[in-house]
Amino acid sequence: MTTRVLFSWSRWWSIVLKEFLQLRRDRITFAMIIGLPIIQLTLFGFAINTDPKHLPTAVVMGDQSAFTRSFVAAMTNSSYFDIVETLPDEEAGRRALAQGRVQFVLNIPVDFSRRLLRGERPSLLLEADATDPTATGSALAALPGLVQPVADKDITGPLAHLNGRPAAFEVQVHKLYNPEGITQYNVVPGLMGVILTLTMVMMTGLAITRERERGTMENLLATPALPVEVMTGKIVPYVVIGLVQASIILAAARLVFHVPFAGSLLAIYLASLLFIAANLTVGITLSSMARNQLQAMQLTVFYFLPSLLLSGFMFPFAGMPDWAQFIGNLLPLTYFNRLIRGILLKGSGWVDLWPSVWPMALFMVIVMGIALRFYRRTLD
Repeated sequence: MTTRVLFSWSRWWSIVLKEFLQLRRDRITFAMIIGLPIIQLTLFGFAINTDPKHLPTAVVMGDQSAFTRSFVAAMTNSSYFDIVETLPDEEAGRRALAQGRVQFVLNIPVDFSRRLLRGERPSLLLEADATDPTATGSALAALPGLVQPVADKDITGPLAHLNGRPAAFEVQVHKLYNPEGITQYNVVPGLMGVILTLTMVMMTGLAITRERERGTMENLLATPALPVEVMTGKIVPYVVIGLVQASIILAAARLVFHVPFAGSLLAIYLASLLFIAANLTVGITLSSMARNQLQAMQLTVFYFLPSLLLSGFMFPFAGMPDWAQFIGNLLPLTYFNRLIRGILLKGSGWVDLWPSVWPMALFMVIVMGIALRFYRRTLD
């Protein structure tokens, strides 16, 4: 005789309470439930800006006159340009652009005022780092509108006959490194860092937590091997995997998207090797904090999201508020984007690359120290 099974509200409610209790005990999952929406709202609501302003600009002031000072002031008042330094010559301006210290360099020739008073319609030269077309587009579009107001303000009285249409002087724009403004030249090198970040952190975190769940990690930790030996030995295969991925992306960048390779291939691989190692240390650290593979995945997403949005890959770095730039400067992807774009598009040498190399190396050392500390706790 079969007994009919009826739906029990009490049994159902017991299961619901059990799930809530498990969620409460799982601190990492609870943190993701609360933290992920807050992070997304903060990043998309405050940090992300598709119309970047206050972009760092340098001036090569070959002519100190009322006309040139008025134009520089007009650039500042437009809110698109922030004058951060004055450089001695055009060569120094090129170095500043190559190192990424500034986004624009305004070159004022020594005979600008004299030619202006002669009615020769002289030109100012604005050189722009055009590796990221989104970062420079709005500022360059606003630039022509600054010329006529300056001319109307300063070229008056006895000089009024010099002011007309077209204006008494002009600004020529020279886009460096990506003059055609091809988006793929900026996006494809950045994708290399994004892909390596996601795969290296996730694969390392899942590999170690998987061993912990299967019980094989305890056997490994019971051997005389030191924690640093275990950790470095575990990440070497993933270094090889990362270099293979980097090679595939570089081949696609050259053969499919025709991204220029202006710099050294050796520099690309050395920068990639350092970046891969930095991300693997992050994966090791997250796996040491996670109890299972689900938590490792959650922590990976928690780390990956700010890296994707605050590194300058998707949105112009210079257009973010100061607090967002501070967070971005703590992430290795920010520096790798500068390195890979500098090598491929600018042909940057080691002197230009060093300001982005040492922060990434320091990050790797600090995170490795954190990983070792958590790793020793697993031996208790």
